[in-house]
Amino acid sequence: MATDALVVKDMIRDGMDGFTPAERRLADTLLQDYPVAGLQSITRLARAAEVSTPTVIRMARKLGFDGFPALQERLRQEVAEQIKQPLSKRDIWQARAADEHVLNQFAKAISANLRHTLDRLDAAMFDRVAALLADTARPVYLAGGRITRSNADYFFNHLQIIRPGVTLLSQSPNVWPQYLLDMDERSLLVIFDIRRYETDLLKLARLAHERGVTIILFTDQWGSPIGKLTGLGFNALVEAPSNWDSTISIMIVVEALIAQVQSTRWEDSRGRIDELESMFSETRLFRSPDRAPR
Repeated sequence: MATDALVVKDMIRDGMDGFTPAERRLADTLLQDYPVAGLQSITRLARAAEVSTPTVIRMARKLGFDGFPALQERLRQEVAEQIKQPLSKRDIWQARAADEHVLNQFAKAISANLRHTLDRLDAAMFDRVAALLADTARPVYLAGGRITRSNADYFFNHLQIIRPGVTLLSQSPNVWPQYLLDMDERSLLVIFDIRRYETDLLKLARLAHERGVTIILFTDQWGSPIGKLTGLGFNALVEAPSNWDSTISIMIVVEALIAQVQSTRWEDSRGRIDELESMFSETRLFRSPDRAPR
C-alpha cells in the first residue's frame, strides 16, 4: 500500500455527503467496528447494517473500488500494515528504493506523511482541542507509549511553562491508578498511541473514560483502539523507510497546538515565562564564580 494512500475509513468519511440514507447506515456500521466489520461476508455486513447487498456493492464502487472484494482486499492490506513487524518494514522499504540514499528516502516519506496529515487535519477539531488545553480550569495529564513517550514528554515540557495544572504520567503503568484518583470530568488526558498499540494505554483510557475524563488522542493513520473512547484527536501518517515508524507528522500538530495555546493565553503565560526566566537567572548564583560561562 502506498504511503500516501487513504485508509478506507477516511474514504468513507470523505464520501459521506454523497451517500444515500441506506449507504450512510452502512458507513456507520463499518466505522463503528472498523476494520473488522468490513472483513465479514457481504451478506453478514448487509444484515448488520440493515441494508441490501446491492447497497454494499454500490457504496464500494462509490469509494472507487471495483466491488466489495476489492474493498475487502484494501482492508486486509491495512490490517497487514498495522501488525507489520519492524524487520519486515525494513525489508519492504529496501526493496522499494534499494539504490536511493537513505536521506532522500526519508525526505520523500516524511513529506508524504506531512502532506497527508495536514490535508486531512480537521481545523475545527484543532481549534477545539487548543481551546480545551488553554482552559486552566481543566487539569491536563499526558501519557505515551514505548516510542511515543518522547512526544508526550515534549508536549508536557511546553504546556507546563504556558499554563499550570499539567502532569506527565510516570513511565510505570503500575502507578497510573494514583494519577487516576485526581482525574474527574474536568480533566483532560492526552494520549499518544501508534501501531503495535499498547494494552496499558488502552486500560488507562478506559479507566479515565469511566471517570468522565475527556481524552485527546494522537495516533496513526489506522487509529488506536482508544479512538473508540473519544471523538477528540488526530490521525497522522507514520510510515518511514526504517524499522520504526516516524512521529514527525504528529509533532507538527503538537507544535502548532503549543503555539495556539500560548497565543490564547499570552497575557497569563508571559508572566509565567518571565518568572521562569528569573529563576533560571537566579540559579547562576550557584555556579562557581571563577568558572566562566560557556
